[in-house]
Amino acid sequence: MIGEREYVTADVFTDVRFGGNQLAVLLDGRGLTLDEMQAITREFNYPESTFVLPPEDPAHTARVRIFTLAHEMPFAGHPTIGTAFVLAATGAIPLTGDETRIVLELNVGPTPVVIRSRGGVPVHCQFTTATLPEVGPPPPTRATLAGLLGLEVSDLASGTYGPQAVSCGFPFLIVPVKDRAALAKARLRLEAWETTLANWWARDIYVITRTGTDEGYDIHARMFGPGAGVPEDPATGAAAAALAGYLAAREAARDGEFRWVIAQGLELGRPSRIEIEADKRDGAVRAVRVGGTAVLVARGRLLP
Repeated sequence: MIGEREYVTADVFTDVRFGGNQLAVLLDGRGLTLDEMQAITREFNYPESTFVLPPEDPAHTARVRIFTLAHEMPFAGHPTIGTAFVLAATGAIPLTGDETRIVLELNVGPTPVVIRSRGGVPVHCQFTTATLPEVGPPPPTRATLAGLLGLEVSDLASGTYGPQAVSCGFPFLIVPVKDRAALAKARLRLEAWETTLANWWARDIYVITRTGTDEGYDIHARMFGPGAGVPEDPATGAAAAALAGYLAAREAARDGEFRWVIAQGLELGRPSRIEIEADKRDGAVRAVRVGGTAVLVARGRLLP
């Protein structure tokens, strides 16, 4: 039985309301069945909702279950950032100073989060992925991918920055294109997706273009996620994590800490800023971090 439940909604990877990616957080998910969590998620009709539970390990802060409109997720980025921010902003997590370190139990594993605050108010959250980047099988041909996205083969980037499937807990097919014009005209062709990627290792597509430091961003991105019931997502932290691994692996330096800033959601009118970092040692990626801020939007109760 669902009963009366308190919830908070937030916009994530933005510092202004009605930007970024929407999230609903049920502050107490105890006693809810999987079907009830899925039904509540569909009622909110946001890309994702989270349900906060007591941790299985008392050394951790909370267990968090993440649902899209289609199914439960092992890991997702904007729900991780947003849930940590909501718990800190509502006082459910006591802040311990300028930096508060917590661990959220996700289905993919314990996930460390740093909450940065100013004057006792949270202003930024950053998580470290529970799993290191994993490269998937070879992607479909460039011609197939171009057709899938309504592009010409010449619109796709080539050389070192070719398409690749990568996962940091949830897989994405990263498809670099040559410029922002190509990014803007990309349109997912659902019938082509159903015959090409619907049952593949990575079903969701992260289309990106490197933009130098244009307007403070290194990368512009779009994410098409029909497998998760999301035609296009305004901010995708799990895809950004996979991208950090992808980019770090292509850096010439064998050692270092690398940072990039991603703009996403512009085409949807919900601009988002996602900060990613990767540590590389002896030529291998050793850690991936994703950060951003959030803003509270609404607070209420589900009726019993």
